[in-house]
Amino acid sequence: MTTAILVDGGFYRKRATHLWGKKSAETRANELISYCMAHLKDKNEHRDLYRIFYYDCPPIDKKLYHPLLKQQINLGKSETYEWASVFFDELKKKRKVALRLGVLADNGTGYNLKPEITKKLCAGTISTSDLTERDFDLLVNQKGVDMRIGIDIASLTYKKQVNQIILIAGDSDFVPAAKMARREGIDFILDPMWADIKDDLFEHIDGLKSNWGKKKDG
Repeated sequence: MTTAILVDGGFYRKRATHLWGKKSAETRANELISYCMAHLKDKNEHRDLYRIFYYDCPPIDKKLYHPLLKQQINLGKSETYEWASVFFDELKKKRKVALRLGVLADNGTGYNLKPEITKKLCAGTISTSDLTERDFDLLVNQKGVDMRIGIDIASLTYKKQVNQIILIAGDSDFVPAAKMARREGIDFILDPMWADIKDDLFEHIDGLKSNWGKKKDG
């Protein structure tokens, strides 16, 4: 069985932090590879890795206005930017790993109040003088990531480069591509990393498998 592993990078990083805590960029990159490789150790069938495809967007390096601080924040000098840059550089060094980077949309990017904080403001339980930096989220719109996943699924399928695709993701955007791949005979497995998925997604995949537990070091 020749297996390609496709990773929704934004989803993986969020779930990995939730499950196993924050880690250095180098450690997180090694953890990602170990997590993917664990999928090849199946007691019911022999799996050979074709390639790991990692989909994400480069870190944002622009200046954005923060409404609470009333000043421009240079994200290119932030810890988040430095961490992501090192993380991507580490992945580029890994054998049989292909990075598929999308782009960041210019519109819709900025600091927004968290929904629960907005509710408290509207209810009058807090006032604007109570707000702190922790009450804001940086919202970044990605472009091209889902499209690249779909294109690679189609290419791997029609070129008959693999027999099996394992997708590490958590939403239903992949369903059309999964249905196409299954019609062409591809064994399609979803790994939502222990996140809940909609019941109707089960009819569009051949298997559901999440690796490791919540205390795995990687």
